Amino acid sequence: MTLTLNLSPELEQYLLQEAIHHGLSVEELTLQLLAQSISPKQKQTEAVRLIQSWIEDEDEEEQQETGQYLVQALDSDRLSDRKLFPPELKGLTW
Repeated sequence: MTLTLNLSPELEQYLLQEAIHHGLSVEELTLQLLAQSISPKQKQTEAVRLIQSWIEDEDEEEQQETGQYLVQALDSDRLSDRKLFPPELKGLTW
């Protein structure tokens, strides 16, 4: 795609100086800057979609099983005998 931009003289000068500094053409530098700006937003959007799909997952039984497994795994992999999730505190603190 070809894109024509009307840049202010200051921005044009900045891009030119940065391109020279990095040994790139103005077009290459501009494309890199655009990609760097867009990439985090794409990742954020993907993460939001993934989390939303987890929230919308209505399989409560699977969620309960996963929760129980995590509690058991965290309690069994400890250096002390003290449990992180003691059964007597279920529903009170966790």
